[in-house]
Amino acid sequence: MLANFIGLLGIGVLVVASAAAAQASKPMKSDFVLTQEFIYSEAPFPSAHASTIVEPRPGLLLAAWFGGTNEGNDDVEIWSSRKQPGQPWSQPSRLTETPDIPVWNPVLFQDGDRTWLFYKVGPSPREWVGAWRTSDDGGETWSDAAYLPAGLLGPIRAKPIRLSNGSWLAGTSVEAGYRWDSPADAPYRIWTCWAERSSDKGKNWTRHGPIALPSEAFGVIQPTLWETSTGEVRMFMRSTERVGRIVSSTSKDGGRTWSPAEPTGLPNPNAGIDAAKLRDGRLVLIYNHTVQGRDVIHLAVSLDDGDTWTEPHVLEEGQGEFSYPAVIQSEDGLIHVTYTWRRTHIRHTVLDHSKLPG
Repeated sequence: MLANFIGLLGIGVLVVASAAAAQASKPMKSDFVLTQEFIYSEAPFPSAHASTIVEPRPGLLLAAWFGGTNEGNDDVEIWSSRKQPGQPWSQPSRLTETPDIPVWNPVLFQDGDRTWLFYKVGPSPREWVGAWRTSDDGGETWSDAAYLPAGLLGPIRAKPIRLSNGSWLAGTSVEAGYRWDSPADAPYRIWTCWAERSSDKGKNWTRHGPIALPSEAFGVIQPTLWETSTGEVRMFMRSTERVGRIVSSTSKDGGRTWSPAEPTGLPNPNAGIDAAKLRDGRLVLIYNHTVQGRDVIHLAVSLDDGDTWTEPHVLEEGQGEFSYPAVIQSEDGLIHVTYTWRRTHIRHTVLDHSKLPG
């Protein structure tokens, strides 16, 4: 498989979507959507998923995702692209080299001048380990790969947050008890969320939880976090279709202990979500506001730290999949959203925060 992949690189890049295919989706052009574009038009991989984005310094954007022949194949690696102010996205650059095993779910996190890339290595989400690299020059060069101890996974899909006391808090989760052919209703299928906390800038981590639905063991993964105006931490979680709702939990002690998880009123079709707390106090959530399928992706805004939400606004809809979002606010106040586009591209959408609903 590796030889085939290298051969593919040798003969040039693949065109991963045609203009006709691009026209089949319906990106929205509301007054707060400034631009929507693909991060790349051509790439040396046919399939891409699970993007993440960060601003290493004012005006510079860095995005990453995993790409290969298909999710879970041995040729899947982490790829990245940089966008300088006023310039297009750079061509995809590979950040990992693990030819005998797939990688998964990159997560970018900025702390001062240092950019962290967290990702997973392993044959499946039930067997992966956490890995990380760092960059001190905005993603041009990177440290060697390092690995977390077994039992710690790092941020599983959404970005960590920096608490008001300076500690880092990462939402993580564990999938256990099944394989691809296990019965859908098997009682030993278990999904559970956790929080990993560091008070020394990533040198050491402690694990806190579990955070689970009391009534459904096959329940929640991939949390996104924010700190509220009162100093609590809230967690929203992806759920299985058995649950069908985004699930919530709250910590009053900086992520050390958590309330029992409970479903919110927001639907979730077993798809990734992400939230960002804006500097004006509003909260932006990017998610699929459906009970089944990922063929439409939405934005909603909360003025009360996630207790209530505006009506969902469609960012894109059409044939195929629009999923696994990442969202940040850049130094200039703009909101940047990336998400999977039909498993072939990564879409980058820029929003004007001053015109958001709510």
